[in-house]
Amino acid sequence: MQNYNFSNDFFKNIDAMIYTCGYETCTPGHSYGPVLRNGYLIHYILDGSGIYKAQGKIFRLKEGDAFLIRPGELIYYEADMHSPWSYTWIGMQGIKIEGYLKRTSLWDNLVVHYGRDDQMRLCHEKMFEADKQPHNRDLIMNSILYEYLFLLARKFPGSSIPVHEKKSDYVEEALRYIEGCYCDPITVQDIANHLNINRSYLHRLFKSVTGVSIQDYLIDYRIRQACILLKDPSLTVRAIAHTVSYSDPLYFSKIFHQKMGISPTQYRKNNAESAL
Repeated sequence: MQNYNFSNDFFKNIDAMIYTCGYETCTPGHSYGPVLRNGYLIHYILDGSGIYKAQGKIFRLKEGDAFLIRPGELIYYEADMHSPWSYTWIGMQGIKIEGYLKRTSLWDNLVVHYGRDDQMRLCHEKMFEADKQPHNRDLIMNSILYEYLFLLARKFPGSSIPVHEKKSDYVEEALRYIEGCYCDPITVQDIANHLNINRSYLHRLFKSVTGVSIQDYLIDYRIRQACILLKDPSLTVRAIAHTVSYSDPLYFSKIFHQKMGISPTQYRKNNAESAL
């Protein structure tokens, strides 16, 4: 079995990210579960056969089939005794993954057959290769994930165009506003005013959808951008602090240390040494 796990560190994309991928050739009768998973996983069967149990249903699967595991749902799968399967899997997390998967028939059906689709098989292979990248691995992994989700939505579109609830629209717009305006000294109240909704309602809404408060997300987003800027030795810490909306460099350093466990200067030094 080959298994690649990617740590849920501070730099991972909160919207959508790969947290594991792998390949396994199973022995006859090999099983997994019953168990609950905390992320979304898609298994693609390369050869052989087996069964998948989820939502009170039993699916008998073979080469070319793919099945979806959803977080918080009890699942079980088992390789056939006479023709055990080999499969690859992709594990993904993020606040937008559910919405992306709902664009496909896989969300409701749990199983699709994409056969020997070269593009989709290639995405699995590219993920293993991307893990070998010494730098910026998360960027290439995320690009492959988005390509894979696009191929899924194109080949297996949902039965209807999804109608997003208003609360999801608010969160989407809040995320876009933060991404576009984090350099300015915006506050949660400013975001609520932009959306024309109550601040407390926005707080509850954002946390219910993303699992984090909007205030924490705003700070984390700014610090993530600061980490990127700190890799440029031509920029001073003061300039970086101003760029991510902190007028007081000392206060910026305090917040940075709270989030990262080290000072901006030490973070820059560590990254400079690792690049050698």
